[in-house]
Parts: sequence; structure tokens; C-alpha cells
Amino acid sequence: MNRPARGKPPGNRPPARPPLRIFTTTLWEYPSQHYAESSQGSKHYTGATPSWVIWQLLMRYTREKDLVVDPMCGSGTTIDVARDLKRRALGYDIAPSRDDIFRADARKLPLEDGVADFVFVDPPYSTHIDYSEDPNCIGKLDAGGEDDGTAYYEAMAGVISEMHRVLRNRRYMALYVSDSFRKGKPFMPIGFELFALLREKFHPVDIISVVRQNAKLKRGNWHKAAEQDNFFLRGFNYLFIMKKHD
Repeated sequence: MNRPARGKPPGNRPPARPPLRIFTTTLWEYPSQHYAESSQGSKHYTGATPSWVIWQLLMRYTREKDLVVDPMCGSGTTIDVARDLKRRALGYDIAPSRDDIFRADARKLPLEDGVADFVFVDPPYSTHIDYSEDPNCIGKLDAGGEDDGTAYYEAMAGVISEMHRVLRNRRYMALYVSDSFRKGKPFMPIGFELFALLREKFHPVDIISVVRQNAKLKRGNWHKAAEQDNFFLRGFNYLFIMKKHD
């Protein structure tokens, strides 16, 4: 009887996900967008946060029944991970994608002060993705536009201020973001700029480099263009972990 080669999945099935464990270095990598056979959030949502990133954060910085808040909830990944781990969750978005996400601008959350045990946000990285038709969407603000990104960073300062307001004292938050580059335009160090804004409100805990599993990084034509035109493809995201101290 023919048997599949050891270590290789039979047929065209993808290899099984390795067991998820708490990472102990500041370089994070996992071979899948999701940590379980079922999906958290939607795989069809452009720009969805890898669910295992949120799993790592909640395992370290929250306990069962804690309240987790995501002011830019997208496809609901944070809500799904929190529920998997028996945490409570509130998700908000300017253009909700499902019924359990509440409509709200991340700069003005309908929450009382100091109620969240953890806050996570994965904001737009400038204008690369069209998230909604709402003119107030921060994803419509160019971080490298004619105003040198002033409107974008002012908007994100408002988001960060709201995160600080709703978070309990001595509790943690995290922001997941990438820098940005467009051919013929100046490089946009969004990560550094947002880290500076975060430090105005929070104390830094650590900075994680998350390896991107972007499909573009597997395309030879993208690498050829990057070499010929002398630019870099974005290979990692920042994950800034901060703590609130009044």
C-alpha cells in the first residue's frame, strides 16, 4: 500500500498548524492567519489582523472575564479571540461588518472612563485599503499626503487619547501597525510616529516585530520590482505594547 512521505500532508491538504504557545522573544512568526481550524474574524476581510497575535496578547495581559475593547474592530477578530479565551469583548467600527460590532468613531467611543482591562487596535496604515465610504474614516487620510500626514496623525492622536480614557489604570494596550511606502513618494515611518504619540499617554512595555505572511511577499514579480527599483517590501509589522499609569 502506498503511503504519503513522512512529514508531508497527503494530497493537497496544507500542513497542520503547529501548537500555539506563548512566544518568549520579540520576534513573532506563525505560519497561518488563524490559530485554529475555525477562523476568527473573516479571511475575506482585507487587512484583517492575524488572530494569533491577539491570542498572544490576551494570554499574557488579561484574565478570564476581563473586558477587551477594540475601537477599530474590522471583521471582529478581537471579539472572536476574546470569546475563545472566555474574556468579555466590545468591538466598535465606523463601518461595522457584523451585528455584534457597534457603530462608533474610534475617536469618540460610547464607553465610560476606565472600564476596559485591555485595549487593542489595528488602525489603517494610511490609504492603502478602502475600508468604507464614510468620509470620517481614518483610512481616507494619507500619512504621506500634501500635509505631510498631519490630518492622519491628528486623527490617530484622538484614537490613542480615547484608548487611554477607557482603559483602567495599570492595565495594558497594544497597537499593531506597519510603515508605508508608495513608489515615487516619500517613505512613511508610521510606526515611529505612532509610537511617539503613544508615549505621550502610556508607558512603553515592549516592541514586538511580527513577521508578515503577506501573499505579495511570495510573488516573484514583486521581489523583482523591489530589486530593480531599489525599494523594500514590508516584511514585518510593529506591535507596540504599552501600560497606563495615571
